[in-house]
Amino acid sequence: MQLGKILIRKRIISTNQLNKALEIQSLTGIQLGEILVTKGLIESQDLEQALLEQYWRINGFWVID
Repeated sequence: MQLGKILIRKRIISTNQLNKALEIQSLTGIQLGEILVTKGLIESQDLEQALLEQYWRINGFWVID
């Protein structure tokens, strides 16, 4: 699952916020999480938890949704 989708599902950011951050990412090449934290849209703890969930899902460890 993509980072943005995880953050939306957890209601940390909106779809509109994600789309704006993705636009910035496409123009700058900066990682999405860094953009979201720098813009004050999420806290670093939110990013850490979402990345951990993403890692667990990718590697088949996430069984509870």
